Order: sequence, then C-alpha cells, then structure tokens
Amino acid sequence: MYNQINLANVLFLDIETVPQYPSHKTVPESWKELWAKKAETLKRSETDNAESLYPRAGIYAEFGKIICISVGFIAWSEGKEVFRMKSFAGDDEAKLLTDFAAMLRTHFNRDTQRLCGHNIKEFDIPYIARRMVINGIELPVLLDISGKKPWEIPHLDTMEMWKFGDYKSYTSLNLLATCLGIPTPKDDIDGSMVHVVYYEERNIERIVRYCQKDVVTVAQVVKKLRREKMLPEDAIHVA
Repeated sequence: MYNQINLANVLFLDIETVPQYPSHKTVPESWKELWAKKAETLKRSETDNAESLYPRAGIYAEFGKIICISVGFIAWSEGKEVFRMKSFAGDDEAKLLTDFAAMLRTHFNRDTQRLCGHNIKEFDIPYIARRMVINGIELPVLLDISGKKPWEIPHLDTMEMWKFGDYKSYTSLNLLATCLGIPTPKDDIDGSMVHVVYYEERNIERIVRYCQKDVVTVAQVVKKLRREKMLPEDAIHVA
C-alpha cells in the first residue's frame, strides 16, 4: 500500500528526549515518589532501583522532555530529487513544540499528508502529543489522533512496514538499515548516550546531527522498501 503513496506528502520525523532533570538527586521529592512507583515496573535485577533507572525516565512523556525534533521532506528542484531538513531544538521545550506545531499547521495540515518515522506510532507521535498537552499547546491536525482506531491512523511506521504482520518482535532502525544495506546512522552516538551528551557535555548540536541522521535513514528505508533509488548525499539540504 505504501508504494502508492506520494512521498511529497510525507514528513519524515524523529525526536530526541531526555529526563526532565539532570540526575535523580535533582528531582523534586513529589516527583521522586512518582518515579519510584514507575521504576518498580522497570526492574530487571535486584540491583535496579529508582536512582539507577532514572536515565530511562526520558523514554516516558510524564517524566521526560523533548530536546530535538528533526523533520525532512522530499521535493524536486531543477529536475532532481532533494531532501530538505529542519530541526527544532533547544532547552525550551515549549518553544520548540510551539514552532513545530506552527510548521505543521502551515505546511502539513491536509488529509492526504502524513508523518513517517521508525516506531513513530508507539513512541514519537504519542510522546509529542502528550508533551504538547502538558505544555498547553493545541494539537495540530496530524497529531490529533486520540481515540482513533489503528486503521484510521494514516501515518507511516517503518518498523510496522518491516514486520509484515509479525507483531512479536522489535527491530531497531540501526538493524533494519544494516539489513537493507543503508549506512547506519549510529556512527557517533546512540539513544542511550543522549542524556549524557545533553546534561554533561551540553552539546545540543551533536544531538541534532544524530537526530537528523535518523530522519535521513528513515527516508532511505522507505525508498528501499519501495525499490526506489537512494537519496544521494548531495541531495540532502539542512535549513
């Protein structure tokens, strides 16, 4: 079915998230209690506790925050296919979410348009929507999907595409890209390092580059699944 989709109507997307606080010690007491309850469900060994598990807090919208949203779309320029990218990043989550929402309302607000990412239906879209609600931001049309049935959600998920109906396993973007002969985006950092790069190195630019690489990889995966030519490196333009 995705072979029939006009890729000009697709916005490729990836997000990077971190815990709301630099360390467990800096978490307010009221939130420590709530995290302690959540951590109980995450324990895998006797040594696991609320403090040791806190780096994973960024995975959950209630305990984390978004520090980068990178997007890209395919267009044509002078008869050639190009991939235009933009990132919304920084310490001010409300601002980056507001700017991202404004972009969606202006350029991606039609029924024929859709978002695309890896595990986007289970992670990126719900996370963005929840953080927008928490920050008091009105949901754009493409994100206002609460209560819809799975088959009513038009967005594209490369992990779902690769499953071919098999819902028993999880395939990472890195593994999928490697299987398909696409250069891996994990040549610098991976998701487990974002927390340290953000809070200790204070290097948001490095995180943005990592996020953008994931967006490009998702687009390449989609083109590979459609048996189309890959995007050449000189076709990728970052605003």
